[in-house]
Amino acid sequence: MSLKVHVALNTPQFEQSVAFYRAFLGLEPVKLKPGYAKFDVAEPALNLTLNEGPAPSPGALSHLGIQVPSTEAVRAATERLRSAGLAFDEEHGTDCCYALQDKVWVKDPNGNRWEVFVVKVADTQPTLTAR
Repeated sequence: MSLKVHVALNTPQFEQSVAFYRAFLGLEPVKLKPGYAKFDVAEPALNLTLNEGPAPSPGALSHLGIQVPSTEAVRAATERLRSAGLAFDEEHGTDCCYALQDKVWVKDPNGNRWEVFVVKVADTQPTLTAR
C-alpha cells in the first residue's frame, strides 16, 4: 500500500474553491456532489477534499505546498495559474528553510496559501554542531 496525504478544507465559497482547485491542480474532481468535491492527485499522492461550510478561524497552519522535481515544473504551474487568471507571486533563487528554491505562491478563495516549489540547493547553511 502506498501512502497518500489527505487534506480536507472547509470552504464557505464552495463553487469558487472548486474552480480554483481545478485550475491550480490542472485536474477535474473525481467526485463532485452538492457541497463536496474530491480531487485525487496522483503526483504527489494527495486526496484533497472541499467541504462546503464555514471555515474555522485561522490556527497553526502557515501554508500548504507541493514540491516538484524541477524549475520547469514550477514554470508549468505558474503558466497554469496565469492561464486561469489567478493572482500569484513568483520567487526565483530564494533562500527558504535553509535551501535555495524557486517557487510560485497562490491563495485559494478562503485565503489558504499554497506554494509550488523546487529545492535547487538542499542546504545553504552549515549544520550546527553540539558543543
